Amino acid sequence: MAVNRLGHVAIRVDDMERAKAFYLGLGMRLIWDAEDWAYLGAGNEGLALLGPNYKAAGPHFAFHFDSRAAVQSMHDQLKAEGVAVGGLHDHRDGTASFYLRDPEGNWLEMLYEPPGGIPSNQG
Repeated sequence: MAVNRLGHVAIRVDDMERAKAFYLGLGMRLIWDAEDWAYLGAGNEGLALLGPNYKAAGPHFAFHFDSRAAVQSMHDQLKAEGVAVGGLHDHRDGTASFYLRDPEGNWLEMLYEPPGGIPSNQG
């Protein structure tokens, strides 16, 4: 069990439409678009835009794993080492993850991403 890659960064935005337009203008592609959050891609990396009403998580960066079992194993390992970890959750976009803080207080997400990446909800 090991981190596969640093996969995405999540930032807070006040105006989702303005933020999406800006990042799309930089050449990113819209992968997931919901009322409270959007996910944009560039190559294999992503940017999550967290709108004002998004409550599930705050700004963070995510390490991606090749399997849900690897995320579960990382969760179990960190918990056994005494690290405070959140519960492992399955998400509406087909991913599964848990959150924790690093020793400096930064939020991290440990994320399973299905083969082929986060599935698009863009018709």
